[in-house]
Amino acid sequence: MSSTVITGIGELVTNDPARAEQGGLLGLVRDAAVVVEGRRVAWVGPAADAPAADVQVDAGGRAVIPGFVDSHSHLVFAGDRAAEFEARMTGEPYTAGGIRTTVARTRAATDEQLTSHVARLVAEMRAQGTTSLEIKSGYGLTVHDEARSLAVARQFTDETTFLGAHVVPAGTTPEDYVDLVTGPMLAAAAPHARWIDVFCEEGAFGVDQARAILAAGSASGLRGRLHANQLTYGGGVRLACELGLVAVDHCTFLADDDVSALAASGTIATLLPGVEFSTRQPYPDARRLVDAGVRVALASDCNPGSCFTSSMALCIALAVREMRMSPAEALHAATAMGAAALDRDDVGVLAPGKAADLVLLDAPSYLHLAYRPGVPLVAGVWQAGRPVVSR
Repeated sequence: MSSTVITGIGELVTNDPARAEQGGLLGLVRDAAVVVEGRRVAWVGPAADAPAADVQVDAGGRAVIPGFVDSHSHLVFAGDRAAEFEARMTGEPYTAGGIRTTVARTRAATDEQLTSHVARLVAEMRAQGTTSLEIKSGYGLTVHDEARSLAVARQFTDETTFLGAHVVPAGTTPEDYVDLVTGPMLAAAAPHARWIDVFCEEGAFGVDQARAILAAGSASGLRGRLHANQLTYGGGVRLACELGLVAVDHCTFLADDDVSALAASGTIATLLPGVEFSTRQPYPDARRLVDAGVRVALASDCNPGSCFTSSMALCIALAVREMRMSPAEALHAATAMGAAALDRDDVGVLAPGKAADLVLLDAPSYLHLAYRPGVPLVAGVWQAGRPVVSR
């Protein structure tokens, strides 16, 4: 097996807890090198101590970070909702009703059209440093369309999520639709999914409905996730903590009891600041969560309605500027904690034995991700041990 040493790294973010004492939360190593063998990291440390390798790559003083892990996205859809965005920006409130518009267009699209669209978005994400991602269904809402959405998503990632419980489609009652989601739709979707999710929110699905859907998913071998407390206060976050879910997403409106439950349970609060940027809702209070001992991840929530961005760097900048996270906390949340939100320990960290997924920044430090918002800083991306983006 051939080996490659990437040397000349001005600042290396490892996220390795073993390096935390010297390198802080991010396990920083300066004047560093990384040795890659096959798909994995073989060695990390000071460049002066790097072992010999078959191939040498000079990073030229650039910073290197783990690839971003985007643990929440909705990429399987057709059409866009730019007009809805314009309406929000001119004063109309966001109520999630536009989901049904995307459902109609997605049902009308062919498998080939959906696959081509997802491929374009995944490539867009990769070019911006995302090397691992989760993709949800949720714009089909029929047995056939949810199953095919997940089959499309599975071509691009193993982290696929069945979100049949996105909204109740027209022409059915909530009770009948929950029966469909937990019965024939789940049976068709489960072979293509690892996770099951519910939009637990006023106007979507209540706590009892979410509990029943997650229980059915668990019985079919799917692990649970939740959208919760995005639009208002509610019981979704506490349900996630009660059930011991690995993560609960949005967490915009939190009572003190919600924060306490998150801290006590260890359930990760995945914050999605691109949504608040795109809807003008209040941002989640990340500082409150971090100071309370809650584990926090960041993700894009890339979707056609409430947040059509694929940029994890933008999410980092928003988390620092609007949610009072430190630059180190925000980067950690977008890498190591994104991995944790997918119950993964092989990505989001650069340490021996971990996946060789890394990003070269055209900057001397990771700080530039928040310091220079909107600037394309990704100079190169390695995924599974090989370069996939270079500029």
